[in-house]
Amino acid sequence: MKNKVLASLIIALIAATTLLSGCGKGTQTGSKKPKTLIYAQGADPRGLDPAYVDDGESAKIIVNVYEGLVKYKPNSTEIEPSLATEWTVSPDGKEYTFKLRQGVKFHDGTPFNADAVVFSVERQLPPKATDDMPYASFTFGPVEKVQKVDDYTVKFILKQPYTPFLANLAMSLAAPIVSPAAVQKYGDKFIENPVGTGPFKFVKWDKGQSVTLAKNEDYWGEKAKVDTVVFKITKENSVRASELITGSVDIIDGVDPNDIKKLEDNKIQIFKGKGMNINYMAFNTSRAPFNDPKLREAVSHAIDRDELVKYLYQGYASVANTYLPDFIPGYNDKVQPYKYDVEKAKALLKEAGKENLEIKMITYSNPRPYNPVNGQKLAEAVQNYLAKVGIKATIEVYPWTEYKQKAAQGEGDILFYGWVGDNGDADNFLSLLDSNEIKSSLNAAKYSNPKVDELLAKARRLPNGEERNNVYKEIQEILAVDAPWLPISNAMDMAAYSPKVKGFTLHPTGAVYLKDVDKE
Repeated sequence: MKNKVLASLIIALIAATTLLSGCGKGTQTGSKKPKTLIYAQGADPRGLDPAYVDDGESAKIIVNVYEGLVKYKPNSTEIEPSLATEWTVSPDGKEYTFKLRQGVKFHDGTPFNADAVVFSVERQLPPKATDDMPYASFTFGPVEKVQKVDDYTVKFILKQPYTPFLANLAMSLAAPIVSPAAVQKYGDKFIENPVGTGPFKFVKWDKGQSVTLAKNEDYWGEKAKVDTVVFKITKENSVRASELITGSVDIIDGVDPNDIKKLEDNKIQIFKGKGMNINYMAFNTSRAPFNDPKLREAVSHAIDRDELVKYLYQGYASVANTYLPDFIPGYNDKVQPYKYDVEKAKALLKEAGKENLEIKMITYSNPRPYNPVNGQKLAEAVQNYLAKVGIKATIEVYPWTEYKQKAAQGEGDILFYGWVGDNGDADNFLSLLDSNEIKSSLNAAKYSNPKVDELLAKARRLPNGEERNNVYKEIQEILAVDAPWLPISNAMDMAAYSPKVKGFTLHPTGAVYLKDVDKE
């Protein structure tokens, strides 16, 4: 009898356990496990207010927190609606009127409306614009004023027709719309406490470590597929690659060509795309010795760019012959920089009385989208070439944020830089040689040529087409002779990601849009 009772108790206990287990499974199915996506990049953002930064590390985070009136279509620089649903342009090309999306809220709960657009733009126009807003003149320089027509209509009035204007409004910097209430609340700390309308909300920034974002549950469009995004700061390329292989991060950028085989052997996915970028060496043309174009020519002849690109980038970059990628309208395929010629370099140095020239070069320590091996390796390779023609060059290496400050202050006779195109327009690259951008620090060479300024202004007024493209071709011819830069390479866009990650791509502008990225 005891055994029968015991057996009955055991059966009852198993049945109850099974029932509870089934209930538990049902509960687990109903409450999805939160998904965290970890993206490792090589440097801290400079800041998270789109009006005050000009670097890719900041932009990658900014595009997930903020939105602009218009945006780029996936994998292209074609324009489509975002916070504006439609727009019209006046026949004279000087007035742009935007109808705004209704029912949108900033992450702080305040409404998005015409007042927010006017606020976001006016703070980057005179007299409110400040010298530490690097993209303000670049983006809004042509704007005479911005007006609220009604709560959901705004009008931009330009000083003159400006063909790149609409494309500029889709850029990840300067153009995004910020919460006026949050800017007023945080003051100069808003750069560390971003509030936009985007698919992710800012959570925290541990300087030098990570930036954390959370899914915006109140987003007006299709909501993000992951719950949390962590932008992890890992300076060393090889360490980022190892973190990806071990699974401690999900996506990395700044992929070193030396790591690609190891990554692929470990079943890591590699994203490869044609890069809309330029990697260059800039001369500080504002003072001696490189205010002398003949000396810039001499140094240009000293560097074997073909060998340099092959050695450093191992087939994942192509030699750049001008200041534009070759697929940008207006690219001049007839232009070549000064060719590698050691004897010519020595002769020009002798002619200038500079056979024993000593110079200082500055560079950055981290990888860049246009230079995945980092600035120090590039500078050391150039240093070796210069030594062969009798130039003694010292190198100072700085973390990216500090490097940007040093370059803006004019440190260094030669500096290493690059650019990732914001919008697919030639003006976006060639404006880096506009003397009006010296103050903003975008003109890293501090180069000034009235003829180049005049031609840039002319091209901005012309409609897209052959006449406009020919102006840009003429500018490239002038720059090839003047040599404020030595163009080095156009890098392939590359990132690496775990097989568990779905839907990831790099946009041609270098932005990383994570709303549609999922993780198994």
